[in-house]
Amino acid sequence: MEPAPGYGGLACALNPSPSRLARGLAASLLLAFAGLGSGCVAIVAAGAGAGTVAYLRGELEATLGGNLDQTNKAVNRAIEELKFVRISENKDALLALTVVRNAADQRIEVRQDVVGEKLTRVRIRVGVFGDEKLSRTLLDRIQAKL
Repeated sequence: MEPAPGYGGLACALNPSPSRLARGLAASLLLAFAGLGSGCVAIVAAGAGAGTVAYLRGELEATLGGNLDQTNKAVNRAIEELKFVRISENKDALLALTVVRNAADQRIEVRQDVVGEKLTRVRIRVGVFGDEKLSRTLLDRIQAKL
């Protein structure tokens, strides 16, 4: 399509072809759905071992330097310090799962998995959709107790 006399390339921008409209619409929809489908993503990495922290799809995940028993004790002390109400706690040699509620009646799940002899992965989820600020507050308290 040639531009109208005196308008330069403005005619194409004001009167785009159907294929151009379809490509633009497809690209816009793809970006919109990619943003909705991926959830909230914020990643901060501090190495491959202990100290790695990631917040992905409503769950905060961190690898901490400490065995499962040490980490579980730190989790329990942090929960007591924050005055959360314990709902349940299960633990075996490879996994510990603690469920608590805060004053706003949000369900908080803290899952601890053995990664290595002195490494434990901690996953924190607040409610269904997550709460990054609250998750990080709890993780900070856990790390301070280790």
